[in-house]
Amino acid sequence: MAAATVRSQRLKVLLAGVFSQILCMGIARFAYTPLLPVMQQQSWMGDADGGWLAAINYAGYMLGAVLAASVRSIHIKDTLYRIGLVLAVVTTAGMALTDHFWLWAGLRFFSGLSTSSSMLLASGLILHWLIHHQQRGELGIHFAGAGLGIVVAALAVEYMLSRSLDWQTQWWCFGVLGVVMLVPAWRWLPRPVPPSHGADQKSAPAASPPSRTFMYFMLPAYFCAGYGYVINATFIVTIVEREPLLAGAGNWTFALVGLAAAPAVMLWDLIARRMGYLGALIVAMLIQAVGIVLPAITSSLAVVLLSAVLYGGTFLGCVSLVLTMAGKLYPASPARLMGQMMLAYGVAQILAPALTGVLAEASGHYATGLWLAGGFVTLGAVLLVYLRRVDQTAQRLDAAAKATVYS
Repeated sequence: MAAATVRSQRLKVLLAGVFSQILCMGIARFAYTPLLPVMQQQSWMGDADGGWLAAINYAGYMLGAVLAASVRSIHIKDTLYRIGLVLAVVTTAGMALTDHFWLWAGLRFFSGLSTSSSMLLASGLILHWLIHHQQRGELGIHFAGAGLGIVVAALAVEYMLSRSLDWQTQWWCFGVLGVVMLVPAWRWLPRPVPPSHGADQKSAPAASPPSRTFMYFMLPAYFCAGYGYVINATFIVTIVEREPLLAGAGNWTFALVGLAAAPAVMLWDLIARRMGYLGALIVAMLIQAVGIVLPAITSSLAVVLLSAVLYGGTFLGCVSLVLTMAGKLYPASPARLMGQMMLAYGVAQILAPALTGVLAEASGHYATGLWLAGGFVTLGAVLLVYLRRVDQTAQRLDAAAKATVYS
């Protein structure tokens, strides 16, 4: 394949990932965050109910992680990716059809299942294409789509509220927008080439499996990162809107999270080349911990906006760094390790919103949940500091990241 053709195809492949992220993350997943306070105001939903629905959504995501980890065929992964795109649209529009908790729960579960299409399956398919066409295997541009999806969700809800649309109409509108995103996400990601016909397959790098020590520390550390991530991702708009001095700023705060997230994933790729993957991940988690707890300390608008920037600028960076590490360790089948990592991340995302919703309903505020989340993320960073010092796999990954500076 000619170099110019590869470059053109590379752009379309990366954009397919961006649109899949906007659909599966920004719409199917993150539209729930700015719509949560609207649904609480216009329906029977309370804090605990909102937390349980978020937990159920992540249970679906965890099932998707299991599927991604267990499926070996690249062609089956491609088929599941496309099914996930359709599922994201159907489950989003379906939220407008009912106000029954268990029907909502079912829709959020399958919406979470569809999220794995963009986070895991698309990530693996894109890495597979990049590596086998001798392109740099980084996912920063792909994950920028999740940040853009947050911006789309936040601004769309803000606009629809200005038009006095109710929560059901807003879900319908997101369903229509999802159809628009589905088209390029489907068409621009090529079907994988069969191994027997793909000459590039022969030059695929060999797998370099992680050590047991690496997995013993990396999995709980990523669990801690998942716990911290999900609290702000689910409740930040509600937290801001409940502060009398901040009412009306919730969606704008969430949009700022997305604006910070979109370029940050590429920035963390650059930082990893200087510090190594583990070093960059440690710094990102410590910054994220600060961003998480700031709204629990003060209700100042400036501080809340700073919190949004710190949180948005790190949470997708953490995901991108970890999944890129998985691609380095298993270049021929990156979803194998991605699934294990995201299982740890997903378990935290099931427990955290349910617990936080219950605590908020009991106490009348989210401060306890925020402090708990910040503590978990800090603990995860400490685990990674130890891992970086003692494990050869971690040292090898950091050396490989730094070596790309000179490639």
